[in-house]
Amino acid sequence: MSVDSRGTSSRMLAPGDVFFTRGAGFVSVMIRFFTRSIGEARTEVSHVGLVVEGGPIEGAVVVEALSRVRRHRLWARYGRKRRTAVAVYRAKSLNAEQIRKMVEKTEAYVGREYGWPTIVAHFLDWFLQGAYFFRRIIGGDDYPICSWVVAHAYKEVGLRFGVEARAASPDDIWDFVVEKRPDLYDEIRPLIPLIETPTTVEDKLDHSSS
Repeated sequence: MSVDSRGTSSRMLAPGDVFFTRGAGFVSVMIRFFTRSIGEARTEVSHVGLVVEGGPIEGAVVVEALSRVRRHRLWARYGRKRRTAVAVYRAKSLNAEQIRKMVEKTEAYVGREYGWPTIVAHFLDWFLQGAYFFRRIIGGDDYPICSWVVAHAYKEVGLRFGVEARAASPDDIWDFVVEKRPDLYDEIRPLIPLIETPTTVEDKLDHSSS
């Protein structure tokens, strides 16, 4: 198992960790298509959420916006999905008070209905070649989407993912964490199915190249 800079096993999650998913279904593919700016590299993820209770990956609890904003174990939803990859990243600078505020903000969304109007605003801005217009004028806190929940949790403690919180997409958050400011985040788990370990993937790659 990989170990981050603080000696944490890749199977141990902590409150405040951001998790990303990439599915193989139609909705996932469409989200990745419509959140990709013209000339931008391929979008890697279609969904994002936040860990609110840490521990072993099988028991860690997350909050994510699905048909409603739900609180449940990460493993219960993604642990058996062989075609869904899950990555986890951790901000290096968070202190205990910031994490408390982030978790409190995130849990306040639980039970709210999914923000379909916000999704439409994202799509309309995509047709305007990424302009921040419809996303600026739309409300949404009562009807959040997945990236809204994560971006506003981080905004609660003065942190951003390079864009306005209401404008953030899963791709924006991924690009900031992985490409633009990797110095600020530890990779706790690479983008692979939960049922696979990083070691398993490395072994497969070694075997295929031999």
